[in-house]
Amino acid sequence: MEEFFIDKPTLFLVDFSIDSSNKINITLDGDNGVKIIDCVGLTKFLKKNLNEELDDFSVDVSSAGLFSPLVSQRQFIKNIKRKLNVLSVDGIEFIGNLTEVSESEITIEWIAREAKPIGKGKVSVKKNKSIAFDKIKKANLIVEF
Repeated sequence: MEEFFIDKPTLFLVDFSIDSSNKINITLDGDNGVKIIDCVGLTKFLKKNLNEELDDFSVDVSSAGLFSPLVSQRQFIKNIKRKLNVLSVDGIEFIGNLTEVSESEITIEWIAREAKPIGKGKVSVKKNKSIAFDKIKKANLIVEF
């Protein structure tokens, strides 16, 4: 399957599974999105190359949807500056704009209302949190219109 992605460097694999009935499920994403023709192309590529290895199989190729969780570093990179809902493995939820992505972590930023240090009332404070990839249980885009 790697051969397919050599000719399409902006596409990448998000998920791959084969069940007991030889149904192959593949989820793609791309730095510039995924077109239907990309899914069709991978399906044809697999059917052409797997006929020799598997007698009876079916293939389901789809793109990672807008509401699908982000799972790969490339998905995070492509969504920098967008709003995320991140649930850590500790059960803590963070909602903010994705500002940075490194090899090992992401950083999100948000505005919080906190009590003034002196006097009554509240003041807006910019907060940020770096979260290691292995500490992210689930991360989803928040769609705003």
